[in-house]
Amino acid sequence: MSIASTSASRPSLASILRVTAIALALGAGASQAALSTQSAPGFALGDASGRTVKLEDYRGKYVVLEWTNPECPFVRNHYDTRNMQTLQKEETGKDVVWLAINSTNEGNFEYKTGPQMRDWMAAQGASPTATLIDGTSAVGRLYAAKTTPHMFVIDPAGKVIYDGAIDDKRTASPSGPANAHNYVRAALAEAMAGKPVSVAATTPYGCSVKYWH
Repeated sequence: MSIASTSASRPSLASILRVTAIALALGAGASQAALSTQSAPGFALGDASGRTVKLEDYRGKYVVLEWTNPECPFVRNHYDTRNMQTLQKEETGKDVVWLAINSTNEGNFEYKTGPQMRDWMAAQGASPTATLIDGTSAVGRLYAAKTTPHMFVIDPAGKVIYDGAIDDKRTASPSGPANAHNYVRAALAEAMAGKPVSVAATTPYGCSVKYWH
């Protein structure tokens, strides 16, 4: 499926808002500490160019996992405002590994192939270490990823030290990111300074991960 044909069949704003409301409700009802303080589940996924990427290959480094979907207005807002790209560049510049993961099921109309995700990321000027395609949604389910975006931070020992929202502004408004407290940046700063992460888990917000066909 091409990006053009996907855009043509994009759901109405009303349907997006309904799905978003469901995602927020699910997130609010879930345990906020689902993975924080636990060992990060291992996985291997193909990246946007077809190369296999294994989480275990990055043991000894901080790793950020970013669940993403170009069709989600919350994701687009973080990229349109360059909030996500700024954070990616900032943290990878500190030798942090940044893995963007699209767990949209390959049977869903919002699914993007590796080349489509590669082209989209390039158009955004994004700089993740790798963009991974989880077309079976297996890794998304393994991490219980609920929304796009949903962020995880893993420490060099392989422990999840943050699980949740990217920030505290639960909105798709362009003014949101600039005025937000960014939980990912804060978690990495505290951990790198040898301090415990003061906010290790929050409720993620955004569009639901498209696990269904």
